[in-house]
Amino acid sequence: MRKLSYGVFALVLFHAGLGAANPALWQGEWPHTDFDKRTVEYGEIFSGGVPKDGIPAVDNPTFVAVDAAKRLSDTEPVIGLIVNGVAKAYPLNILIWHEIVNDSIGGVPVTVTFCPLCNTAVVFDRRLDGRVLDFGTTGKLRNSDLVMYDRQTESWWQQFLGQGIIGELTGKELKILPSRLESWADFKARAPRGQVLVPTNPGMRAYGANPYSGYDSLARPFLYGGAMPPGVPPLSRVVSLGDRSQGWSLALLRQKKEIRLDGGVVIRWKPGQNSALDTATIARGKDVGSVTVQRGGRDIAYFIDFAFAFHAFFPEAKIHRLP
Repeated sequence: MRKLSYGVFALVLFHAGLGAANPALWQGEWPHTDFDKRTVEYGEIFSGGVPKDGIPAVDNPTFVAVDAAKRLSDTEPVIGLIVNGVAKAYPLNILIWHEIVNDSIGGVPVTVTFCPLCNTAVVFDRRLDGRVLDFGTTGKLRNSDLVMYDRQTESWWQQFLGQGIIGELTGKELKILPSRLESWADFKARAPRGQVLVPTNPGMRAYGANPYSGYDSLARPFLYGGAMPPGVPPLSRVVSLGDRSQGWSLALLRQKKEIRLDGGVVIRWKPGQNSALDTATIARGKDVGSVTVQRGGRDIAYFIDFAFAFHAFFPEAKIHRLP
């Protein structure tokens, strides 16, 4: 098994305070959050070792045209998003450091999110009940997954689900928009006139580096004490669809290349995309390939999560896997 680099070990110490739940202390940092409203147990939530907004969201994103981007290799992963004919790519080499981008695309306010510890990339429509929300990081984790907050009510949200779990908006759900976790080359090919997110301050972080070097080769995940998924490595990838009632191991999909489901849904895999959570340099990560999911030739929402996280949130869901 690959050993963690010194950088990851330091990051674990910094990013893993493992402070147990303490609502009385939280209230001091979160005076506007209604902790009497919740759908989860406080004991399920842990400190990630950083304070509120300690991992800063990108609130005023900067973009350049696809043909002007200079710092991305063709196999690097991006979240590709097309809304009302407008195309934007959000590289994981930025999101791995910020986790949240508040943006608007094609007239739709969106929040683009990536939780490195779960490999969970989700794009939300941030309109809810007649108002537009924007999101930041709480510094907390549940099932090793990012807990976000909205700045309008300071309610807490589970990134994995898009659900309010503590505060005024408890029980509310954000709409998930179809997006692709794809290679930079694939995004350029399908959106040559699109735009790509670039660092607002290039010197703020070591963009292009992976602070979690070796993570997706570990036997067990960080900051997680729950049950492990049966029959698959905890840090292997699982592909699932909207209701996440079942999942397909990436190893199975890699072998089959294509899986057809009832209702005209087609899941496809092809090589050519780096893991963002493998080597110290994202552009040199192992090839995990790219997945697309379509119904009738149109993209639908899908997820590529680490198996432990998928099992933590959906313990009854079947994971289809290689024999």
